[in-house]
Amino acid sequence: MRILGVASASAALGLGAASAALACDISEFSAEAKCDGGKGVIVVTDKDASGTPAVVTVFLENNGADAKKVGQHNVKGSAAGTTVTFAEDWQPNAMYRVHVKAGGKLVDKDITPNLSTPATACKAESPSTPATPSKPASPAPSKPSTTAPAPAPSASESSSAPAGTASNAPSPAVGDSNLAETGASSSTGLIAGIAAALVVVGGGAVFFGLRRRGANSGR
Repeated sequence: MRILGVASASAALGLGAASAALACDISEFSAEAKCDGGKGVIVVTDKDASGTPAVVTVFLENNGADAKKVGQHNVKGSAAGTTVTFAEDWQPNAMYRVHVKAGGKLVDKDITPNLSTPATACKAESPSTPATPSKPASPAPSKPSTTAPAPAPSASESSSAPAGTASNAPSPAVGDSNLAETGASSSTGLIAGIAAALVVVGGGAVFFGLRRRGANSGR
């Protein structure tokens, strides 16, 4: 009986030690201020191997008092670590209080010391500059012609028609050529001569007629 009592006591002590080792503890929680895409975030990690559900609450501190409640998340820890992220665009050298409550009254404490943010704020990521499209090669400028231009014709050359070139003026009629040269046709002179001869002949006939008549009268 004594042996059984000792064995039972040893088993109870072992179970108690194992339970204590697996119990959730505030030391298994940690917090860190980081940057995510140019924005600030607060990341809390739970490494409670027992997987005890916990509630994590983050407060912004100002002169030792809560200035505002940043947010609250539920987390179930693991030996590898489970993280929860609070979107908070924190300022440099700011102070945050992180409170953890797990397993009823098993854990109800703040992570100590309070979280202090870095001295440098997060920088916005600069947009990538798009590649400048290559410009098409411009065509080479054409060289001016070295051939001298033909000289313009002079006024005398332009006014006179070149040899062997027919004139654009209409040719005169055959009968008009003599008129242009003498001022009258060739038959006009002949008719004038005949008329003059007839006048002379007529005058002579009249003269002889009157003379003969005078002679007859004298007898």
